[in-house]
Amino acid sequence: MSDDIHRWSDELARDPSSLVFLQLAEALRRQGQLGVALKIALRGVERHVKHVDAHDLVARIAVDQRDFDRAVAAWETVLMLQPEHVGAMKGLGYVHFQQQRFDDAERYLSQAAEVGGGADVTAALEAVRRSSGGVPIAEVEGVPLSDAHRLFADLLIDEGQTAMLLDGNGYVLAGLYLDSTGHDVAQEIGAQLSGISDEVVRSTRHLDLGDWRSIVFETNAAVIAMAPATDSSLLVVAASRATPLGLLRRLLDRCAERAAGWLSDGGGR
Repeated sequence: MSDDIHRWSDELARDPSSLVFLQLAEALRRQGQLGVALKIALRGVERHVKHVDAHDLVARIAVDQRDFDRAVAAWETVLMLQPEHVGAMKGLGYVHFQQQRFDDAERYLSQAAEVGGGADVTAALEAVRRSSGGVPIAEVEGVPLSDAHRLFADLLIDEGQTAMLLDGNGYVLAGLYLDSTGHDVAQEIGAQLSGISDEVVRSTRHLDLGDWRSIVFETNAAVIAMAPATDSSLLVVAASRATPLGLLRRLLDRCAERAAGWLSDGGGR
C-alpha cells in the first residue's frame, strides 16, 4: 500500500487535475491519516466540482473525523448530483442517527431501501425505529429476525458492517453475517470457522504470546476482526475494506461488550 501511495502522490504532483486523488485520499483514509486525506479530497473537489465520488469521499473522511456537518453538506451535494446515490442516503441516515435526529435518519434510510439499499439498510432501519420508538422491521431478505439476530443491529450503522457470535462448535448464537447481496450466510461462515479458537490458542501458546485477545485481517471482500467471548464463544465482526482498522477495533470492542452482557443474562441457552 505504501508503494501505491507514493506512486499516486507522484502522479498527482505531475498532474494536479488527475482523478488519482480519489485512490490516494482513500488509501490515506484507510491508514488513518485523515487530515492529509481530507486536504487531498477537498483539492480534488475544487478541480472536479461535479464529480460524485469526490464529494462522497469528502463525506466519508468527515464522518471518520466526526465532523458530521461537513459530511452532511458533502452527501447532500452528492444527492443533488445523483439523486439515487444509495451510499449518500445511507451516510445521511447514519449521521442523523448519531445526532439522534431519528425522523431524518429513517427518511434517508427508507429512501435507500426503496432503491435497493440491501439488508444492511434494513438492519439500520431496525436500529433507528427501535431507538425512536417506531415499528421494528420483522425480516431481512424474507427471513424472520429474532431478538438474537438483532443483538448487534444498533451498533452496525456504517455501510457493510455485520457481526455474529458463534459457540465453540461454530453454531450461530446471535447476529447476522450478510454477504454482498444482502443474504445471511452466518451459518455457512460459522461452519467454516468451527474450531478456529482452539487453533488460535494453540498457535499463541506455541509462539509464547500469551492469551489471545483479538485478530484483525483483510480479505478481498472485507476487513474482519475476531475475539474470544465468554463460554468459549467467538465474536466475528466484518466491515468494508474502506473501514480504518482503528474504527473496526472499536466496533469489535462494543460488540464484545454487548455479547458478554447478553451471554451473562442467559443468551444462547
